[in-house]
Amino acid sequence: MTKTNVLSSLEPKLVWQSFEELTKVPRPSKKEEKVLAFLKDWATKNKLQFKQDETGNLVIKKPATKGMEKYATVALQGHVDMVCEKNSDVNFDFDKEPIQAYIDGDFVKAKGTTLGADNGIGVAMGMALLLSNDIAHPSIELLLTIDEETGLTGANRLDTNMLDAKILMNIDSEEENAFTIGCAGGVNTIGKYLYNPESIPDESSTYKISIKGLLGGHSGINIHEGRANAIALLTRIVWKLVKKMNARIASFEAPGKHNAIPREASAIVMIKKAAINDFNTYIEECIERMSKEFKTKEPGLKIEYSETANPKQVMEQESAKKFIDSLLVIPHGVYKMSPDIPGLVQTSTNLAVITLDEKEFTVVTSQRSSLESEKVHLSHIVRTAMEFGGAAVDHSDGYPSWEPNVNSPILHIAEDVYKKVFKKAPEVLTIHAGLECGLIGEKYPGMDMISFGPNLFDVHTPSEKVQISSVQKIWNFLIELLKNVPVVK
Repeated sequence: MTKTNVLSSLEPKLVWQSFEELTKVPRPSKKEEKVLAFLKDWATKNKLQFKQDETGNLVIKKPATKGMEKYATVALQGHVDMVCEKNSDVNFDFDKEPIQAYIDGDFVKAKGTTLGADNGIGVAMGMALLLSNDIAHPSIELLLTIDEETGLTGANRLDTNMLDAKILMNIDSEEENAFTIGCAGGVNTIGKYLYNPESIPDESSTYKISIKGLLGGHSGINIHEGRANAIALLTRIVWKLVKKMNARIASFEAPGKHNAIPREASAIVMIKKAAINDFNTYIEECIERMSKEFKTKEPGLKIEYSETANPKQVMEQESAKKFIDSLLVIPHGVYKMSPDIPGLVQTSTNLAVITLDEKEFTVVTSQRSSLESEKVHLSHIVRTAMEFGGAAVDHSDGYPSWEPNVNSPILHIAEDVYKKVFKKAPEVLTIHAGLECGLIGEKYPGMDMISFGPNLFDVHTPSEKVQISSVQKIWNFLIELLKNVPVVK
């Protein structure tokens, strides 16, 4: 597997060298075998000790530098998997091909796919620290978890004998001017809609309707921004076609990830030839209406439709009506804002993915909340909407919220170091997204934790980018922070 080293000119060199090595190794969620093998080989080549639990999580260790032996051991933590999203017109195999990273001004981006800076840049910082020979630091345990993006599986199954550290620095936040000390918990609600296929109707034409060009984004971080949901938009269109024109549904698909707001969706419908003029008029009205609704938030929105080949079958009509009714009432977006923290989303839900096989639609949604009771309540609302359409519904195991500790010793140390390095105070916040700290804290009671990282934008989308200058700033901050951890008494 070869690829030109396009990031070799960037500083800090060890960080970007490590990150570029990661971009060359396929690492989709639940398919981390190649990256784990790479990291174990990398540790061996660099004479670093490591251990791995049954789940696959790795800890790579480096002793304290001279003079730092009495300082507290620190666990640096990141996840090795990445969200694999690409534009529909891009031919790319995440299981085999290296990410095509490139430099654009002060940013590193990828050509038509997600970059994997979430969380590759955090992993790369940990690798760079272990490679360094001129940075003072205490004993380091680099904890690398698997399958964070599809449900925090690695952290959820982390062995309790992997870490000796009492301080954990999670490098998976996306704002350089902020420390995260709390996060939302989450759960997925999944509906399976069985249907009986029927022969295609006579005297009908087949059309494919597609939603494209949306921003998408992280289903927690970006959920309050009013970005359009491709599934929700397509549902609005198809619902009326089924109700008013007796359209037949042959397919309805939006392949994606549970933690990404869907950017694209498509449906294949059959329309009676006698209703084609009404169909064309209606679709043009939808294009005009929705473009106006989202002209500010979604300037790239495209609604396309064209005649296509006849399908082999269509959904039985009663099942189709129940399915599209159910989709219409499944909620998406912010459910409640925090009454205590201005601007923080407390609870939300994302209508995320639809896949299809010959006799079944699978609809995946995700709910997030800072309150466990509200997360469960909202998942029950979604479940009821799915059951309304005849779906068999299940919930994932989910993960807990990370409750903030404003009296955290490492937080206060980090605030002082930040002020020293940047000459200003950082923002301290909780976020409406899942971090592994909550689960790690359950495994290691009393662990003092903080999360930070460089500026990342549009994660979980092919527009993902990481700011080069911000990486340098956070690297400088990390080096200084490690010099200031407490001495073990």
